Amino acid sequence: MKTQIKGPILHKRDLLPKEEIIERSAKIKDRLFNLEKYKKSKTVMYFVSFNNEVDTHEMIRSALKNKTVIIPKVIHHDIEPSIIIDFDNLMPSGKFNIPEPIEIMKIAHKNINLVLVPGIAFDREGYRLGYGFGFYDKFLNKTPKAVKIGLAFDFQIVDKVPREEHDVPVDFIVTEERVIDCKKSSE
Repeated sequence: MKTQIKGPILHKRDLLPKEEIIERSAKIKDRLFNLEKYKKSKTVMYFVSFNNEVDTHEMIRSALKNKTVIIPKVIHHDIEPSIIIDFDNLMPSGKFNIPEPIEIMKIAHKNINLVLVPGIAFDREGYRLGYGFGFYDKFLNKTPKAVKIGLAFDFQIVDKVPREEHDVPVDFIVTEERVIDCKKSSE
């Protein structure tokens, strides 16, 4: 079931030209930055996009001007949140060569106000299909008070994703077309 959802979405995402990714990502950035929950947050954890994900690089650079920005560093199958000062100081690391902080500048999980979450597919109730490693679900369980926002292109929204007991849904999903309030969708 997961493969039947992931395959076509990844294929469609892989076919997006770079210019279209940048254009769609700019619209997502505008929607995100205008979201009240985002405006009120002081400490935001971003994922660093790779391949044809929603491009977060410019979002991170902009956020560094007025927010405390956190980036994940994967250590032994766990996400360690790290404050960053300069996006250009990140180094490609790990299996996927995703830029990460070289050294961790620690922050307590409870001090993270908002977490931006990647995914291959999301449903309107906030459940997601990731890459299958479970890093984010484990991490999100450690930040129960943080607002959780999925970033995705609109074609990544599906009717329903398979769920497991340990899955943690996001509160909102921001696409280039809309903002989905997952709490309202699940009522």
